[in-house]
Amino acid sequence: MPDAPVLSSERDGDVVLLTLRRPERRNALNTELCRAIHAAVDEAVEAGARVLVVTGEGTAFCSGADLGGVYGDEFLDALYGMLHHLAKVPVPIVAAVNGPAIGAGTQLAMACDLRVADESAVFAVPTGRNGMAVDAWTIRTLAQLAGSGPARRLMLAAESLDRDAALGHGLADRSGTLDVAIDWARDIATLAPLSLAHNKLVLNGSAADDDAIAASFTAVWASEDVREGAAARAEKRRPTFTGR
Repeated sequence: MPDAPVLSSERDGDVVLLTLRRPERRNALNTELCRAIHAAVDEAVEAGARVLVVTGEGTAFCSGADLGGVYGDEFLDALYGMLHHLAKVPVPIVAAVNGPAIGAGTQLAMACDLRVADESAVFAVPTGRNGMAVDAWTIRTLAQLAGSGPARRLMLAAESLDRDAALGHGLADRSGTLDVAIDWARDIATLAPLSLAHNKLVLNGSAADDDAIAASFTAVWASEDVREGAAARAEKRRPTFTGR
């Protein structure tokens, strides 16, 4: 029999739900799953999805890197290639954190743009307990999202943040289940795609992206959507954006 897929992709209108399907390993990331996420994100964006939602099957969002796997350049390239790619794709990604997000699980949640956490969500990056390391992007992004104090406690004391602490510090944006995350994604999908892509580029970009940011700014103001927004205001109706 063929192996069961490690990731599923389901489309609901303009929203695509990606579900990690390794519940027997608490959705731990291995090379295969990292590559599957990378490819599925590209396929969804190319097919016109406006928002992606990422969640885990079972009781864990993602328990981290698969400790039964082999740690080497191939895995690290797949992991960080996927994480950094999620931060660059031009559509918003919502993480529905349905349980523990440990190590690479917290990294995956942070690579998404918004995080909805249910009551069982826990965030941690316990490299001090396992003798490993994460890249500078992970630590700096954690500090930007949760603040320097919580980031220091997670990285230097191997502490964790539960759902309420994550909400209080800004690592999680909303409390709720997968249904809450999907409803939020549907609302976001009605917004202007070019504007969201520009905003994400600025939020996640660096000085190296200045030319792309300038071009994106110009494209938004030259778009049909900016004219649709003005017409909708004048006509007192909800705008219908096409991403053009």
